[in-house]
Amino acid sequence: MNTALDVAVWRGAEQGRFVSYVVPLRENQTVLDIVTYIQRHLDSTLSYRFSCRVGMCGSCAMTVNGVPRWTCRTHVRRVATNSRLEIAPLRNMKVVKDLSVDMTGFFDKWARAGGAFAPQKTHSKDFAVVQPDSRARRQADAGIECIGCGVCYAACDLVSWNADYLGPAALNRAWTLVNDVRDGARAQRLAAVAGDAGCHACHSHQSCVQWCPMELNPTSAIAGLKRATVGAALKGAL
Repeated sequence: MNTALDVAVWRGAEQGRFVSYVVPLRENQTVLDIVTYIQRHLDSTLSYRFSCRVGMCGSCAMTVNGVPRWTCRTHVRRVATNSRLEIAPLRNMKVVKDLSVDMTGFFDKWARAGGAFAPQKTHSKDFAVVQPDSRARRQADAGIECIGCGVCYAACDLVSWNADYLGPAALNRAWTLVNDVRDGARAQRLAAVAGDAGCHACHSHQSCVQWCPMELNPTSAIAGLKRATVGAALKGAL
């Protein structure tokens, strides 16, 4: 039985390289445990990002054997091949150092897609009543658990091909707000996602669906935006 793991870790920035480390293999070990062991015991200069360690924040997302994953929820024995593991930063984002990426562009696209709630009223004594069984509420509920980890963005080939593409997370957020009856910016939001870099650019590869740790379906949300923008255009609202 193997008691050690050969781990190749990306070091440097965009022009870095993989460096190999030998790490003890333990029961119920996660990939984040491996990265932490390397940083604490083998090379203190290793940079990476994490916070909660229990699958709540999404900040520990990295590319593991070519696949974007939350490393705190990924057990080594599920993904290691022949006692080897490769850990790299998320794709489609600028590498700051080692396993840490700059997510500024990712969140800027949320803003471009109209990802901020725009209330219809500035002040009201009564809370807005949202029918939980309405079709729009169910559509919104299907996507609201996104925590912005960037896994779907890293998995999306279209983002790799077109740097301007808004990406599945931003478009999923836009779809939840389009279906929020309390929001007052529906027309502006549909206009924001209807361009060449918006929902109609999606090729429906569904990599975002396959790898989303929250098991959301951004492709379905994007399809909803496609229908909504076409409907708005036919009505002369775009």
